[in-house]
Amino acid sequence: MTSAKPQLVKGRLNKLLPTQITVGMAEVALKRAHWASLGRKARTAALADHWFPSIIGPEGRHYIVDHHHFGLALHQEGVKTVSLMILKDLSWLEPLHFWHVMDHHQWVHPYDSEGLRRDFSAIPRHLSALHDDPYRSLAGELRSAGGYAKDVTPFSEFLWADFFRSRIAPTMLKKNFPKALAQAMKLARSQQARYLPGWSGVVPPA
Repeated sequence: MTSAKPQLVKGRLNKLLPTQITVGMAEVALKRAHWASLGRKARTAALADHWFPSIIGPEGRHYIVDHHHFGLALHQEGVKTVSLMILKDLSWLEPLHFWHVMDHHQWVHPYDSEGLRRDFSAIPRHLSALHDDPYRSLAGELRSAGGYAKDVTPFSEFLWADFFRSRIAPTMLKKNFPKALAQAMKLARSQQARYLPGWSGVVPPA
């Protein structure tokens, strides 16, 4: 017996609900710049090839569980419709049970820009209301620079962001991002970071 394939549908971008509180706005800006550089055909192809994984929640609303940065960038660029990959239909659950199931499957990340866990009610009701977490931007830039490998662990970039939150001063992050990135690169290769997903350091011989 084969398992059911995910359902593929179209959805209005301004109707999608996020499953996290923050994004790295610097990373959103980079995605906007890339989108702006594309021609019409390239944009059409990019949208056709990109599916936002989503869960159908209470009231039949679509909750995206990944690609929040790209979604926000597209919204800011005026894109109206995107493709959705429905992973699960949980529309029949009461809101409280819905969030508990989401949490169990690691489909939600209710942590604020200080890295503190908040109530599910703190999650914005629109992509445009997502908050900025500069450390998430740092983690994203570090991965692009080869500081660690892409990993399937849910919200792995946020784990890296929290690692740097207590080790790199926010003033440095704000005033001298290149210096902060260089420090993050050094920290990412250290033994302190070996528990993090995608760590590319070297374990010393016993």
